[in-house]
Amino acid sequence: MADAVEHLVTCNLGELLEDRGMTLAELSRLAGVSVVNLSVLKNDRAKAIRFSTLTAVCSALECTPGELLTMRTPRRTS
Repeated sequence: MADAVEHLVTCNLGELLEDRGMTLAELSRLAGVSVVNLSVLKNDRAKAIRFSTLTAVCSALECTPGELLTMRTPRRTS
């Protein structure tokens, strides 16, 4: 049953990095989060995020959690 759950949270890390002219490596250094973990977020493959990571990333990017993470509309099934 858990496999059937559609995850609707989307990470906008790529767009935020682009807007700020920042690389994953630079964000990693500023936030103290590994490039691998940031890459998982950027590529929307994360299934969870720790509040400490969320806080560090938002602080480094000077953004809010609502700017980093958004909800998309669920797909309709016929």
